[in-house]
Amino acid sequence: MRIGFDAKRAFTNFTGLGNYSRDTIRILSSFFDKNDYLLYTTNNKLNNRLDFLKNQSNISIRSPHKLLDKIFSSYWRTKNILNDLENDNIDIYHGLSHELPLGIEDTKIKTIVTIHDLIYLRYPNLFSSIDLKIYDKKFRSACKRADKIIAVSKQTKKDVINYFSINEQKIEVIYQGCNNAFKKSDYDNYELIKNKFSLFDKYLLYVGSIEERKNLITLLKVLKDLPNKKLIIIGDGSSYKKMCMNFIHENNLLNRTKILSGLSLNDMASIYQNAEMLIYPSIFEGFGIPILEALYCKIPVISSKGGCFIEAGGPDSIYIDPLSKVDIIEAINKIDNNPEIRKKMISNGLKHAENFSDENIANNLMKVYKSL
Repeated sequence: MRIGFDAKRAFTNFTGLGNYSRDTIRILSSFFDKNDYLLYTTNNKLNNRLDFLKNQSNISIRSPHKLLDKIFSSYWRTKNILNDLENDNIDIYHGLSHELPLGIEDTKIKTIVTIHDLIYLRYPNLFSSIDLKIYDKKFRSACKRADKIIAVSKQTKKDVINYFSINEQKIEVIYQGCNNAFKKSDYDNYELIKNKFSLFDKYLLYVGSIEERKNLITLLKVLKDLPNKKLIIIGDGSSYKKMCMNFIHENNLLNRTKILSGLSLNDMASIYQNAEMLIYPSIFEGFGIPILEALYCKIPVISSKGGCFIEAGGPDSIYIDPLSKVDIIEAINKIDNNPEIRKKMISNGLKHAENFSDENIANNLMKVYKSL
């Protein structure tokens, strides 16, 4: 087969959507190497997270080549890309993050779109009115026109059915995985990382964009009430990050917090592996890759009740009301004061994480491709 991908975020996004795009391309091209994989992107500058492309002869990069398509690159990605897809004899086109080109349903090319979440419909107050209109038009249109929809969790599948009235037979749940960097044991490397970033010996860990929905502020309030704890935050943000920084300064938490961003995956993995635990108090997610990364790195996970979190974290992680300081503090103390509980959370968490292996994900994706 000749499989095309909307690879925009594989090249330009360094958080969840980008990780999903890169991992999907990487594992399919590895496990099913007889296919040809074509990456369509308006920005074809390689980054260090795309190093795997150098070793994959079955992957090609496609960008606008006509002058007008280069000038109006967004229009090429939305519409004019169809000429290139047909000239490249694409059998299946996979929109890896919520979008499909307009008019592709009128070609012979089969289509798949991955929907990660419908957070903009659940929490419209977190988005501008313009973004809400753009997202709704793109997401609804892609779901309606796609031959198959991949939802990254059962929660997302329910949302697609409920909000868009899509027949559930059209939707397949295929979980995300995480990069192999988080599956390697490299504990000895932490001393180098610790010196490189001036980190703590012991710390709680938060990973995720620093935005309102991710709810870092509640964790900072917990930290204020636990004077013996320190916190490393891996993520970045804008206005909500400023609010969190103000809270840190106003409550004298500067010497007990460290905010990092732009890390390599290997550095991130080392920081995970040496943490006391991951606390992921998000209000809502499509899946929650940091939970899976933590389980592979053999640390306990505290996350939120409801939604998709138990799908990612499994039955042995601890689930709390993300807005309750009391809940979070009790969970931290439960892990700290019970070595057997910690041990069980780590061992059973790793077993759960292995359900999300590259091989399982590749086989599940290819099953959907072949069905078309």
